[in-house]
Amino acid sequence: MVLGQQPQQSQQSDPAPQQGRRALGSAHLVWDWNGTLLHDIHTVLEATNAAFDELGFPAITLERYRELYCVPVPRFYERLFGRMPTGSEWEVMDETFHRHYWARVAGAGLAEGAAELLATRQAAGHTQSLCSLAPHDRLLPLLRTYGIDGHFLRVDGAVGPTGGGKAAQMVRHLAALRGVEPSRAVVIGDAVDDALAAAHAGARAVLFTGGSQSRASLEEAGVPVVDTLREAVETAERLAREAAEDSPPVEGVEGVEGVGDTGSTRRTVSPRPATEGEAAAWE
Repeated sequence: MVLGQQPQQSQQSDPAPQQGRRALGSAHLVWDWNGTLLHDIHTVLEATNAAFDELGFPAITLERYRELYCVPVPRFYERLFGRMPTGSEWEVMDETFHRHYWARVAGAGLAEGAAELLATRQAAGHTQSLCSLAPHDRLLPLLRTYGIDGHFLRVDGAVGPTGGGKAAQMVRHLAALRGVEPSRAVVIGDAVDDALAAAHAGARAVLFTGGSQSRASLEEAGVPVVDTLREAVETAERLAREAAEDSPPVEGVEGVEGVGDTGSTRRTVSPRPATEGEAAAWE
């Protein structure tokens, strides 16, 4: 799943209504995309099995996928096959997976309640952003298709060779959000790697069982695990209240300056820098 696209400039628009100032003590949510806001696990499984079939490997079930999935993806394949894929095998699986995934992803929908939760939080003046390892140039059109691109202070997708893990990207993502303390940020994702990335960046995490990993796998991360996005938001707010008891409140979120910004408050949509030698993994 290695992509070789060229970096692009940040895309900006006027800030979403009522999202420039965060209620004191409330969580800033950092949403994951694949498997969290986007219910695409069946699309991912179909594309994965298509890639396996190309090389004569047996298909796997959803239960098996969720039991063994991990980041980086080559380790997932090692757990499945008992060995790491060769370079040529990886190239074939990479190309085949992407071809089948992007041909089918239009049939995937948002997770239950996702659109309503995003809109409600924005209307209430709570802030949220999106940090994903999905390709940035593919991610933005999808957000627009579902009509949710205006709900985020910032969207970070991947540019260039992608994957490995989300830790470094999460640090950059939170650093770019002025006025958002990592201790008040809560990452909502569907994989243990989301929790690891949150911890690396000084944030907290809530993991959702509707995506790429089983509940048993998610519970190994030692963070709250929930079955619905509504529960995830409620749990995130509880974690933020606990954090607020130990630190002074933040006055508000001013927005993010991006490429070419003149210093005014803006909602920014920005790709992350590419990292050399990474193997693709989306979350």
